[in-house]
Amino acid sequence: MRDCLIPLLALALCACGPAAEAVQQDATGPVETRKPNAPEQQPAVPGQTRAPLKAAGVAYNVETLATDLDHPWGLAFLPDGTRLFTERAGRLRLQGADNMLSPPVTGLPPIDVRGQGGLLDVAVDPDYARNGLIYWTYSEPGEGTTNGTSAARGRLVPGPNPRVEAVQVIWRQTPKLDSALHFGGRLVFAPDGNLFITTGERSTREGRMQAQRLDGTLGKVVRIKPDGSIPADNPYVGKPGVRPEIWSIGHRNLQAAAIDPATGKLWTVEHGAKGGDELNHPEAGKDYGWPTITYGEEYSGQPIGEGLTARAGMEQPVYYWDPVIAPSGMAFYTGDLFPAWKGSVLVGALRGQHVARLTLENGRVVGEERLFTELGERVRDVKQGPDGAVWLLIDTDHGKLLRVTPKR
Repeated sequence: MRDCLIPLLALALCACGPAAEAVQQDATGPVETRKPNAPEQQPAVPGQTRAPLKAAGVAYNVETLATDLDHPWGLAFLPDGTRLFTERAGRLRLQGADNMLSPPVTGLPPIDVRGQGGLLDVAVDPDYARNGLIYWTYSEPGEGTTNGTSAARGRLVPGPNPRVEAVQVIWRQTPKLDSALHFGGRLVFAPDGNLFITTGERSTREGRMQAQRLDGTLGKVVRIKPDGSIPADNPYVGKPGVRPEIWSIGHRNLQAAAIDPATGKLWTVEHGAKGGDELNHPEAGKDYGWPTITYGEEYSGQPIGEGLTARAGMEQPVYYWDPVIAPSGMAFYTGDLFPAWKGSVLVGALRGQHVARLTLENGRVVGEERLFTELGERVRDVKQGPDGAVWLLIDTDHGKLLRVTPKR
């Protein structure tokens, strides 16, 4: 890809019209009609999987605002509306109101770009207007061929040749392993100013078995202060042999996270194996079961572990998908551009090539709609922009940044 400014590519794609949506709206069956990989497994509570179709009958336009991106991964917005997004190949980009794409931001630390690893998520400090800080996650090289998820921050200096200064690595996953898979990597600021980071268990036997251990941070949600120090109210602070940044354990590969604006609580979505993608709202000190309990099965078709889906002391997912949709990126929609979507959870789907719009009632999923299926694209991240539009990152060799607005 050229490292020069490129002009806007505007392509408008119309979604299905209101009449077609209205027919779907009256359906009562589940939106998922494929056969589950583990049909003998039963949900622990009604509605935990295969929610009924609840279509909102919304027509929309999709504009392509950047193209030829190398596997874009994370998206954030500066206070003036400038888009800031990552490419997994190790590039951090800016795009302003003129829709011109910047050269890569310089000053990033070394990144191990292999497999699913590279430059991952990006977030903007809540006090950016004062301190100019941005944060990013990435696969950091270790000794030999090992690596691990790390988080860094620096002061962004925009301009024709943007850069980050005063870079600090504020958190490192332990232990580092030799793997190119399951880095997790989402960043979310909580209302109290603390920073959640999601991780993966690296898709190795050693890493999988560490997901429920407390002496490392594989397969965890961690919670730190923006400078990397540990909040005093973290659940494991002061316990010998335990990593004090751990918030919750027993996760597989968390690539979606967002704060519910109504409650201020964290929600996440993680990849299952062959079935078992999970929606959770991780709470302090709780165990979400991987690999002891899970829905779905191994890619080989064999049971995972003992084949259990429940055990005392381990949390059930709020919702799960079997077969998988391969979730990545999520947002709670609160804008006014799409009144019918207000309060929905939007979850990107890589394998599913759609955005799952989930309707929640009292903390449970009561409906699902699959949006943007006509695009046939792998959705890596989904965000609500300052303008109320829905923004999508398309994860391919020639990826895209898309903006979704109502069809007038």
